[in-house]
Amino acid sequence: MENKKHGFSTLEITVTAVLMAMNVALSSFGVPVPGGHMYLNDVVICLAAIILNPALAFVVGGIGAFLGDLFFYPTPMFVSLVTHGLQAVVISLCTRRLIKDKPLLSSLIGVIIGAVIMVVGYSLGRAFIYSTPEYAIVKLPFQILQAVFGAVMGMLLCWKCGIRKLYIKLMSRQ
Repeated sequence: MENKKHGFSTLEITVTAVLMAMNVALSSFGVPVPGGHMYLNDVVICLAAIILNPALAFVVGGIGAFLGDLFFYPTPMFVSLVTHGLQAVVISLCTRRLIKDKPLLSSLIGVIIGAVIMVVGYSLGRAFIYSTPEYAIVKLPFQILQAVFGAVMGMLLCWKCGIRKLYIKLMSRQ
């Protein structure tokens, strides 16, 4: 059994690192959709935010998306850091603290709020970075699609596929 008085357990660090690597990998390419691309890293961000505490969720969401952009397309990397980091923290906090005896409902509310944060954050970020609000409006449908897809898939993976239950079970063995 590991002592967690002064930090995170090896399992928590390992899970965070794997999820962060998945975020970096999935932010490196987009799935072509009519008129643009959809990135799948929101699935990992939502999943991580539901199972991890807010600090580790920020590492996966914010820092993972930042690194993905830094390696492959650096222009929006700071927008990704703030937007996905805030998204992950809010989802994690909602899941843990909103309605204590209903974590499924709490995480649903969290991913909805997180999706709004992602869409608004990227729209404002694009308008600022590219200095054209029109560009942000053109990309808005893709941001909404990506946010909804990430929220739905993250919820399904955590609650229907049992990833959250498995993570809790593994953490209780420590």
